Amino acid sequence: MTYCFSHFIIVVMVAEDTTRVKDYLTKTKLTTLDYVINPYVGCPNKCLYCYASYMSSFSKHKEEWGEFIDVKQTRKRINTFKIKNKKLMISTVTDPYNSYEEKYGITRMILEQIVNAEAYVSVVTKSKLVLRDIDLFKKMKHIEIALSISMLDENLKKKLEPNSSTIKERVETLKLLKQNGINSVVFISPIIPQITDFKKIIEETKEYADEYWFDKLNLRSSFKTKMFQFISKEFPIYKSLYDDIYNRKNPQYFEELSDEIDEYCGKNNIIYKNFYAGT
Repeated sequence: MTYCFSHFIIVVMVAEDTTRVKDYLTKTKLTTLDYVINPYVGCPNKCLYCYASYMSSFSKHKEEWGEFIDVKQTRKRINTFKIKNKKLMISTVTDPYNSYEEKYGITRMILEQIVNAEAYVSVVTKSKLVLRDIDLFKKMKHIEIALSISMLDENLKKKLEPNSSTIKERVETLKLLKQNGINSVVFISPIIPQITDFKKIIEETKEYADEYWFDKLNLRSSFKTKMFQFISKEFPIYKSLYDDIYNRKNPQYFEELSDEIDEYCGKNNIIYKNFYAGT
């Protein structure tokens, strides 16, 4: 099956550059993973809540997070022996299928290098462009594709995730992955307090998902300010709750939600991983 993406690129004006790296493969301190690969520095999806925006301080760019992208390049091939029987995620601080991937194909090139690796590979994205690489996924022994969905409301999505694929496109992507025998995950992340309805997301996607992952909204630095401004404007009724969670550091909301996720998924025989578990 062939998928055409000539219409895909979202026109996003960002500062575009290349950067040389020693290796695409990075050892991670994340307890659930061994290695990560981030094909780009920056992400034009420009999600308002993006935790990765802290990386702006490590770049040479004056632009804000979401307004620049560096295309990683290296002559070093990925050492597939190093990742044998290891857990590898593509990627953790950018969308590997952001709108510049169709132009540069860095993610595709990386997948071609690891297609025969004995690694457990997870790909996380918000983009329908992931369908382009189904031919490679079918050749991989251990592969799972996670589509991140935090809401079902398209108007809300435009405000919080302005440059990513629509929710409808992501659900259709899950459907096509499932039809092609690819292990598909719905990553309900971030769980935005009082905005993310995890039960509705599961009901909308349960026919196409093999597993569900959950992670909470974490707020710090500049994007904390932006999210508080957004809540004050769009959902002022929740201002005190956000202040309680993120300023007073009250864990009750997410602890109770974690229990609710456990109960719901257990009752409905849903395979899931809760990455925050109330912490």
